[in-house]
Amino acid sequence: MAGIIGKKIGMTSIFDADGINIPCTVVEAGPCVVTQVKTIEIDGYNAVQLAFGEKKEKHTTQPMLGHFTKAGTTPKRDLVEFAEFEKEYALGDLVGCDIFQEGDFCEVVGTSKGKGFQGVVRRHNFSGVGGATHGQHNRLRAPGSRGASSWPSRVFKGIRTAGHMGNERVKMQNLQIVKVLPEQNLILIKGAIPGHKGSIVTVLK
Repeated sequence: MAGIIGKKIGMTSIFDADGINIPCTVVEAGPCVVTQVKTIEIDGYNAVQLAFGEKKEKHTTQPMLGHFTKAGTTPKRDLVEFAEFEKEYALGDLVGCDIFQEGDFCEVVGTSKGKGFQGVVRRHNFSGVGGATHGQHNRLRAPGSRGASSWPSRVFKGIRTAGHMGNERVKMQNLQIVKVLPEQNLILIKGAIPGHKGSIVTVLK
């Protein structure tokens, strides 16, 4: 589906026509440069590759440098392919946030905040073992039994345990765009989206 690459700026809130305060996330959406147009005849499918974010030339490999030069643009940091654009694009064209309209619904793909190593209470919403009394000592947030000891004498795969949490690809669906500011390349999306401030996100129509 069509979309655009953007950067999460932060959160704010605005008032709608009825005076209701709406929390929303500010995303700097574009402008993105078309760096490749894929077709069924050559690549086997139709897609448009967009690039976003500046990158130093000395940190760009020679093949990618030639790729950007062919599109007539400077080296970029992020590349994402999109399909099903309403209009046709050529190499070097700019795609802005004006592809969205206020009231549209979108999907946002980003990388969630990393939480490090977390226990089962926070990671899987466990309630803990029993109460705080009856002789327990430092066992309130323990996961409890994870399997029998006699047979099979091991822990089955897929058991929810403590471990690394966050820092993974997350897609949020059916988010509403409440405001579009094309002159500032900003869109305001109702609610929260994954990622920290300054992280790269993909907004899909």
